[in-house]
Amino acid sequence: MQNRFLAKLFLVCLLGLTCWPPEVAYPAAVQTQVDWQLLRNRMVDEEIVGAGIKDRRVIEAMRRTPRHEFVPPAYRRQAYMDMALPIGEGQTISPPFVVAYMTEALDPQPDDIVLEIGTGSGYQAAVLSPLVKEVYTIEIVPVLGQTAARTLKRLRYNNVHVRIGDGFLGWPEKAPFDKIIVTCSPENVPQPLVDQLKDGGRMVIPVGQRYQQTLYLMKKVEGKLVQEALQPTLFVPMTGKAEEGRQVKPDPLNPQLVNGNFEQLVGDPPRPAGWHYQRQLAVSAEGAAEGKYCVVFSNTDPGRGAQALQGFAIDGRKIGRLELTFYVRGQNLRPGPAPQQQPGILINFYDENRATAAQNVIGRWRGSFPWQRETALIDVPPKTREAIICIGLMGATGSIDFDDIQVKPLAR
Repeated sequence: MQNRFLAKLFLVCLLGLTCWPPEVAYPAAVQTQVDWQLLRNRMVDEEIVGAGIKDRRVIEAMRRTPRHEFVPPAYRRQAYMDMALPIGEGQTISPPFVVAYMTEALDPQPDDIVLEIGTGSGYQAAVLSPLVKEVYTIEIVPVLGQTAARTLKRLRYNNVHVRIGDGFLGWPEKAPFDKIIVTCSPENVPQPLVDQLKDGGRMVIPVGQRYQQTLYLMKKVEGKLVQEALQPTLFVPMTGKAEEGRQVKPDPLNPQLVNGNFEQLVGDPPRPAGWHYQRQLAVSAEGAAEGKYCVVFSNTDPGRGAQALQGFAIDGRKIGRLELTFYVRGQNLRPGPAPQQQPGILINFYDENRATAAQNVIGRWRGSFPWQRETALIDVPPKTREAIICIGLMGATGSIDFDDIQVKPLAR
């Protein structure tokens, strides 16, 4: 199971960034349609079905959609890993699980007319194409919209219609829509999208602050939206006025973690708020190091991802170091099959183009040990503009617990 063993490339977020450098990818010889299909089936079995997607029509659409056609040639060998990949203009193609999860939540039906906001590569629209009657998709970045339109036309997704413009204004002349899916994260739901959704229709949309977003399922009932929180999520920054006009902006001179003590819980079963893409994670109220709760990552399958992450803004021109403090406890910890698959905390720093500026690994613990308080001083490269912290087993086996994780900025 190559995809599982390459857990160092696990999904960290929709920023298209990995916690481990992609030293190994699928062999260059993997070029035939048969090989692509084998890789696609493996991805679906392990990362889609194995992660809990149940809708048979969605699963079949994921098996049939050639994701490698929607990524730049330089990243094609990674097309069937469950990770975001850069597509240019600071944007990414969403990870396969996220696409499947959002599609399943949308509940697409054969007679649906669907509006998608944020075409990107065109992959989400392609997955929707066989599931619904028509897909209308809008992309604000002209070069991305033009490329996506060419790809969709070449692959004969004839019921997908691409428009270049401000997606938050919707597509009024094609409204009303049975379903709306939004793959960029506004601070609030744009009113034109509410107006253009049919009564009884569904909208799947990530909403929230720049680094603290929640994926919502919205249902329109008698002209009003009834919302259901699905899970925390983290999407790339939007383009243009929508991003610039956020009321709550990140504070890069005062980086800090949200809910680093895991006391704030959401959902059923309860999950720690503020932490994204949680895998193999449970909340424990037994023997926390601080407060009432801690988080526990457990894994018995070597190479399988077990982690959670959080992003934050940080300006490396002013912040020279981060002081990281936390509690950690381990039981029967053993590394995974690859050298990088070890339990720990990773902090990745990124520049203004979201290219990796530096990566730091803390931990690589072994065996069993009780709660212990640890501190690490981490250098921040001057070109840093944002960071992601990943905690967990990272492909190792055993059980590892964390509590009261804090970051403190130190001036340069």
